[in-house]
Amino acid sequence: MPTPPADDEPPAAGGRMRLDKWLWAARFFKTRSAAATAVDGGKVDVAAERAKRARLIHVGDTVTVRRPPFEHHVIVRGLSDLRGPAAVAATLWEETPESRAAREALAFQLKNAPTLTFTGGGRPTKRDRRDIEKVKRRW
Repeated sequence: MPTPPADDEPPAAGGRMRLDKWLWAARFFKTRSAAATAVDGGKVDVAAERAKRARLIHVGDTVTVRRPPFEHHVIVRGLSDLRGPAAVAATLWEETPESRAAREALAFQLKNAPTLTFTGGGRPTKRDRRDIEKVKRRW
């Protein structure tokens, strides 16, 4: 009889599992259907190739997840059939250093980007409206 996994390690599913289920268990998406929709929409690649939701992934595979404006390049480190706590889900994958650096640089740029402000005064005043009427009469 197989022994149940320890509390701190996720259960393995025979060395491979469906991509959409892994994305859900690893907490990249809140629901499995959202993960499946993202895979079908081309937002997820496995080994630099577009994947289908039923693609079987193994430990060591490279997965790219695009969740605008960020892009995560992760290596599969574990498999789990269950969606557990975030601490356990974080052990299922490891982000590459290049991906982390690019994501942090983009987050810094977005944080420090100038905010868009509208300087218009809204509805024209009576004086503005009269000036507009004068311009219209000239044409």
